[in-house]
Amino acid sequence: MTTWNIDSAHSSVGFSVKHMMVATVRGDFTGVEGVIHFDEAEPTRSSVQVRIPTESVNTGMAVRDEHLRSADFLDAKQFPFLTFKSATIAAAGDAFKIGGDLTIRDVTRPVVLDATIDGIAPGMKGDRLAGFEAHTKIRRADWGLTWNKALEAGGMVVGDEVSIVLDLEATEIAGAGKTT
Repeated sequence: MTTWNIDSAHSSVGFSVKHMMVATVRGDFTGVEGVIHFDEAEPTRSSVQVRIPTESVNTGMAVRDEHLRSADFLDAKQFPFLTFKSATIAAAGDAFKIGGDLTIRDVTRPVVLDATIDGIAPGMKGDRLAGFEAHTKIRRADWGLTWNKALEAGGMVVGDEVSIVLDLEATEIAGAGKTT
């Protein structure tokens, strides 16, 4: 088992949600940080913890981003981070199912991430790097994110289903947590 730090400069967390029932709005968060305890021989014994700064939300539209940071949605002033902490990892063919707790605002609920290990390679500074991808879908209402407006023709302004994608690069911490 080795310990790896998530490299925020080379990692991203993206999301997408329906807008006005017809278009998909995409956004991302920057500054993701966390730790992965990774067992290369038996990845199902691994674990991951991730923190995502809510203030960093970016959809490319300043007015919408401010609304997402407000108490109507993420309430970034009161809840500065989204967090995920794994509880289980199960093999699923060449991929993995990572079960854990996702906390948004003050609500923690279980989610399952479909994940892959993209590879491990030597870094440019003599260190080792690893790439991981994971995705899931959540219902934002399950986390109390219920702000919306009804459309005159039926439906709502903001869809309830949110797709989340994590692209993580991590750097092995030399000599930290290495066990057999």
